[in-house]
Amino acid sequence: MKMWNTHSLFTAAVAVFGILSFTPLQASAAPIEAANLTKRAPTWGFPYGSTKIRGVNLGGWLVLEPWITPSLFDGTGNSAIIDEWTFGQYQNYNTAHTKLVNHWNTFITYNDLAAIKAAGLNHVRLPIGYWAWDISRGEPYHQGQLPYLNQAISWCRTLGLKMIIDLHGVPGSQNGFDNSGQKMNYPLWHTNSDNIARTNQIIKTLASTYSSQTDVVAGIEPLNEPAGFFGNDILATTRQYWYDSYGNIRYPYGTSQQGAIVEFISDAFQPLSYWNNFMPWQNGFEGVILDTHYYGIFSQQEISRTWDQQVQAACARGNQLTTATLWTVVGEWTTAFTDCASKGTGSRYDGTYPGSTFIGSCTPWTGSGANFSADYKAFLRRFWEAQVTAFERGQGWIYWTWKLENADDWSYSAGLKYG
Repeated sequence: MKMWNTHSLFTAAVAVFGILSFTPLQASAAPIEAANLTKRAPTWGFPYGSTKIRGVNLGGWLVLEPWITPSLFDGTGNSAIIDEWTFGQYQNYNTAHTKLVNHWNTFITYNDLAAIKAAGLNHVRLPIGYWAWDISRGEPYHQGQLPYLNQAISWCRTLGLKMIIDLHGVPGSQNGFDNSGQKMNYPLWHTNSDNIARTNQIIKTLASTYSSQTDVVAGIEPLNEPAGFFGNDILATTRQYWYDSYGNIRYPYGTSQQGAIVEFISDAFQPLSYWNNFMPWQNGFEGVILDTHYYGIFSQQEISRTWDQQVQAACARGNQLTTATLWTVVGEWTTAFTDCASKGTGSRYDGTYPGSTFIGSCTPWTGSGANFSADYKAFLRRFWEAQVTAFERGQGWIYWTWKLENADDWSYSAGLKYG
């Protein structure tokens, strides 16, 4: 698998304010002249709109994911430990904490960030959970992540990288995925006003803390992947939360003065067209970027595609990006064409996922890149190039993810290593 240094690739290839509750402006509001926007808006920490985002996620570091670091979970000897919640719940505190601190110290280091910069990338997106700030309701999570967040910001400053801080998990879970911190059948974040109030407070804290560090912290994503596929209840809450977060992020000083941090909002698993004319600049909204995630592997239809069909589907996604009314970035995507790296749930590709149909063996397609065939690595390179080209029809891309223990088909660093 090969992710070219982006410098060489693109040379060759020629990409009414409120603090706690921001209420959307009415469509009848008078348009704001572009000249006034220019005068009123601060300078972003990165020239969004004129320079493409080319980045990578630091997944699995400050929010645990079993499939990214299976050794942390397998090493417990307890099959009930399936997410970060149960990692703290079902282990001795000191045992769990020692493992976490070792992981935080070693999984992502300065050398990783230096390699990211050397690969020609300009952004990292750093997932972190609400529990880094607040476990006041007795949650079994461990704290201690914030010094690592601040260390990463310092490294990025030294290296000239920009960071998007991504709130990847919130009280009650926004999607029920293990990567929200707590796996469950139906998310509860949107069902409880206390959950939302706690989340808003964390975003206020983030914005006020880092509003003076926009030389690195160029964006805040106030919520990763809310499960809009469950219907209007969560979508309505999410839409209002985007407005609330706009007030908290874009106006971090408690006054009418704007800050320079951009708000990244998830598409909540909705078509891009769902968000057309949401937070329009004509109504005064500035510094909003839509984050869409592209994985062509999480349905039987998608997982059955040939390699050529996967490339064609990615190109079609690029066409869709041009129709969005908000600046749009593909904030997660992969070169993997199977879901074989999954842990604990089974794979659609080999038929072990409930309700799926066997397509083939997972053995050739995941694990160590040292074992990948020349043809497979050539495809991974082609698939990467196709997606990068397609996604730069929007505002750019942020690959998922930088490193994993045993799934090099998903790993940007392994792609650079194995060619």
